[in-house]
Amino acid sequence: MKRILLLVLTNLAVMAVLLITTRILGVDRFLTANGLDTVALAAFSLIIGFGGAFISLLMSKPMAKWSTGMVIIDQPRTPDEAWLLATVRKLADKAGIGMPEVGIYEGEPNAFATGAFKNDALVGVSTGLLANMTREEVEAVLAHEVAHIANGDMVTMTLIQGVMNTFVVFLSRVIGYVVDSFLRRGDSEQSGPGIGYLVTSIVMEVILGFLAAIIVAWFSRQREFRADAGAAMLMGRKQPMINALARLGGLEPGALPQGMQALGITGSLGKLFATHPPIEERIAALQAL
Repeated sequence: MKRILLLVLTNLAVMAVLLITTRILGVDRFLTANGLDTVALAAFSLIIGFGGAFISLLMSKPMAKWSTGMVIIDQPRTPDEAWLLATVRKLADKAGIGMPEVGIYEGEPNAFATGAFKNDALVGVSTGLLANMTREEVEAVLAHEVAHIANGDMVTMTLIQGVMNTFVVFLSRVIGYVVDSFLRRGDSEQSGPGIGYLVTSIVMEVILGFLAAIIVAWFSRQREFRADAGAAMLMGRKQPMINALARLGGLEPGALPQGMQALGITGSLGKLFATHPPIEERIAALQAL
């Protein structure tokens, strides 16, 4: 609940920053004189930016279950399922969090953690991961996911995504309004934003959206390093996590639904938009601990 409170307080802080910045730069006087209410725009940006991210956070568990078709383990039916539950419970106890739900889904090697609350989270493991890794390596992967939960990574990702969304919505419309006012200067019959506002705001939303995605991806990569270190701490040594990453590097990463790719143990190995660092960098970071 502390992280949810932080999310709400950050919402208000972002709105204050937007309004104070426009006031200091004198932009608000220009915009108000030309018919744009900056307070209303900031409130609209906040609702759109944080609202969507917050709803996604609250829906993350049911969406994960639905999109992967996972089966939640309520009562273990096999020794492997019993081991999986016992291992997650042991790691959760060490991390000081409530026991997450645990589910298995069909797919290539991957795993993820999601949920709005650290004491009511979900850990999903693919059949490919269980079939292709030793139990020690699987435990390391589970420790990585439990570390994500203990670190509050789902909430912090929502926080950074919401901040970026809010700035994108606000700035794209402010720039659109400024451009439109410049194009229509001297037009005494203007009755509101014209085509210049529409085109510019759309173009700027795309451009700023790409820049925001780069920032969010960078943050996601940093949290992967922290979760790897957290897994080493929970396991009591770093070698199991190193072994798990090395094995994952030789396996085909399991595809997750697009909205969940930042949650998995493996991900895109691109550069600016990659949600996960390259396996080699993660291993090197662990070896340096």
